[in-house]
Amino acid sequence: MSQELNHLNQPIGIVVPNWKPASPPGHNPLAGKYCRVERLDPTRHAAELFEANAVDQTGANWTYLPYGPFANLEDYKVWMNRDCRGADPLFYAIVDQITDVAVGVASFLRIDPANGSIEVGHINYSPLLQRTIAATEAMYLMMQHVFEQGYRRYEWKCNALNLPSRIAAQRLGFSYEGVFRQAAVVKGRNRDTAWYAMIDAEWPALQEGFRKWLDPENFDAERKQQTPLATFTSPLLKARG
Repeated sequence: MSQELNHLNQPIGIVVPNWKPASPPGHNPLAGKYCRVERLDPTRHAAELFEANAVDQTGANWTYLPYGPFANLEDYKVWMNRDCRGADPLFYAIVDQITDVAVGVASFLRIDPANGSIEVGHINYSPLLQRTIAATEAMYLMMQHVFEQGYRRYEWKCNALNLPSRIAAQRLGFSYEGVFRQAAVVKGRNRDTAWYAMIDAEWPALQEGFRKWLDPENFDAERKQQTPLATFTSPLLKARG
């Protein structure tokens, strides 16, 4: 971006031509080949998600989330009915297209249509979803939806100590933007928050990379990838960290 100066010779931001606010995220399902991202419904999804999460007997999936693990299904339903029915965060279930079973959760949050900024978070992939094609496809479907709705900026934030989340963000094409120190207190402990983001100008190249990775020709009979996603996304990152 070229820098502009005002009449006082001060640097100012470039004009955003014909800007209009983005649209709120929709509630219609986002359907892919391997998964479906649909509005979270405790009645429909809670039992399936609780059972899928129970495969993680150590509870490691909950370490960096501000809630959980849950002792039983009823506790999980109480949390879901209390915290997952609002418009922000807007929670979605990730449903396996083959089994039609919910195996993960993600949400849009800090939704700011006026400024075209939105975040993905509350990502909780059960062991049934982790390291599958559907796991990546779900993130692709959500980011595609965001940019189709007119957003300029898509954010990913995580506990700075959560190395798997930081690696995942960059694999997916989110560029590193720094660490906010002492950003929160979570479960009684300090949380420094690592920030990542992608912007609309980067999306066409990232989208093409996802399409190449998701192409059935990129996988063998056992669904093992031939070319890693990072081959397409890493060259597009503005910063790593």
